[in-house]
Amino acid sequence: MSRIVVLVGSMRRNGNTRILAESFAKGAGKNNEVEIISDADHDVQPCIGCNRCYASEGNRCFRDDGMTYIYDRLSGADVAVIASPIYFYGLSAQIKAVIDRLHAPVRNTFRIKKLALLLVGAAELPELFDAVIEQYRLTLNFFHLEDAGMVLIRGAREKGDVTEEDLRRSCTRGTVLGHVVSADVDGSVVRLFDEFDGNGLAVGTGHTIGLAFGGLDHQEDATVVGEILVQ
Repeated sequence: MSRIVVLVGSMRRNGNTRILAESFAKGAGKNNEVEIISDADHDVQPCIGCNRCYASEGNRCFRDDGMTYIYDRLSGADVAVIASPIYFYGLSAQIKAVIDRLHAPVRNTFRIKKLALLLVGAAELPELFDAVIEQYRLTLNFFHLEDAGMVLIRGAREKGDVTEEDLRRSCTRGTVLGHVVSADVDGSVVRLFDEFDGNGLAVGTGHTIGLAFGGLDHQEDATVVGEILVQ
């Protein structure tokens, strides 16, 4: 069992990002301990680059704000999940403030080994998530973190625009996070979700199923995946 902290960077309470995060947590919570932390509930001021945290006792930031709680919760996490709406091809200012405040020595005490990404955008442009995905991959490489996967949703502008299919995808991704799932495919055992090809494709029941991680956003057969997961 892993401890997972989901950081939600949307100030719109009960909006699409929060709905997606809760669906993910529902799936992940079947086998893990999950906590959702919303920026809407914590006042996190931006980093000013003073570097005082490098000399302070316990490497604590001089700001006494909502980040104090977030530092504490991340210190006990095995997996971190970033959930954010897309604004001008980037993360929200609120989640970016949290990420920038991790430019501090305290992060070196964390035991986080995996990182995942949940993104929601109003536009349907094919390149909508490219900039954030590139930042995500650079972060994985720099900190030697394992990619726990991505869920990318386009065309969700108003509250509730995240569809049941999107939620099923997120819940499924949360369910398999950190676990190996096997299935009998054409007479042979195939390991799902812990081994991917270069595009993040998983194989099931003789065809490829895109689950929106590895840069994909198309799901051909959620029902089959769900049946495999409950076996």
